[in-house]
Amino acid sequence: GARAGGAAGARARGAVTEQQQRQRQGLPGSFHRCFSAMCRLEMFPMAELQEWLQNNGDSTLLQEILQQTVLHPLCNKYPPSVKYRRRFLSELIKKHELTSSEPLDQLYDALGEVLNAEESETCHKNYLLPSKEYVTLTENVAIISGGTTGLVTWEAALYFAEWAMENPEVFHGRTVLELGSGIGFTGITICKTCSPKRYMFSDCHPGVLQQLRKNILSNGLLLDSCAWSLLGPEADVEGSVEPAGGRTLNVAALGLDWEEVSREQIAQLQADVIVATDIVYDPEVVFCLISVLEKLLIHASEGTGRHPVMYVASTIRNPETYHLFKTELDKVAIKHQVIKSPTTKVFPYNRSTKIELLRLHHEK
Repeated sequence: GARAGGAAGARARGAVTEQQQRQRQGLPGSFHRCFSAMCRLEMFPMAELQEWLQNNGDSTLLQEILQQTVLHPLCNKYPPSVKYRRRFLSELIKKHELTSSEPLDQLYDALGEVLNAEESETCHKNYLLPSKEYVTLTENVAIISGGTTGLVTWEAALYFAEWAMENPEVFHGRTVLELGSGIGFTGITICKTCSPKRYMFSDCHPGVLQQLRKNILSNGLLLDSCAWSLLGPEADVEGSVEPAGGRTLNVAALGLDWEEVSREQIAQLQADVIVATDIVYDPEVVFCLISVLEKLLIHASEGTGRHPVMYVASTIRNPETYHLFKTELDKVAIKHQVIKSPTTKVFPYNRSTKIELLRLHHEK
């Protein structure tokens, strides 16, 4: 009996080691996804790394993690901010020094290099798609310094992109308009994965639009430079660059001011599907947004036989503001229903954040 128990114990320990081995194999990839997207350090599997280093004492795992992060070709081409790389390497060194594993010169060399680097005004975030293709975004390091929240990727955009990839039929062959596109993550992901016929990015802030257009082009999408000048000079694209590997998809980046856009202009866009993420964050914005939604969902379809729908994903930071949004929708007879969350985890973000996706449509 004792021998049988001992054998079972050994088998159990073996099983744990097998599980640890699997976990260890997944660590460099997890670090790569988090680092490439400039995730907060608490999003990294640091505890698992530390446990492995403590139990195994060799530094090959750390070398692999370095190869997948600061030494990866992607980091060379589209680097995260200098400050971010510095903090990341300092954290790795701290974890390494808490264990008895042998010192690793590469770690200190990498930190030395980053300590001597000069911070640039922009940094890059790279999001890995299931197709192994990346969505690469250039962001402004001094994020909200320009007085706009548009130059950063918010969690609701990642959540909504995951939902879109699970429901590509919503966008396939459709004309899609995005409100408040920011630097373009949601739209670029939908363009790369859901085959819309036409995708119209929009934002009202000139600085955001400029960065948005650069991001669209650097992700291999072509911008239509003449078809969308109806919203005034702001909507024109400066020169239509045709990057290698461009797709036959009609893409536009429009300057769209919610307060000033007319019914006629909205009607000309002929959007079947409207999308937006994290635009319900300020009571002042809500009333302005409702008037645009009336134009998009009610007036634009009058006499056309079209029935546009809208999807809005929101991080609920302020429940009162969010409740106000829903109340105002009810007042103008725009129906809203909550849509189930995506189930496939593709992008790294905090899953405990409260995010809700609504489907909006007008019912006569």
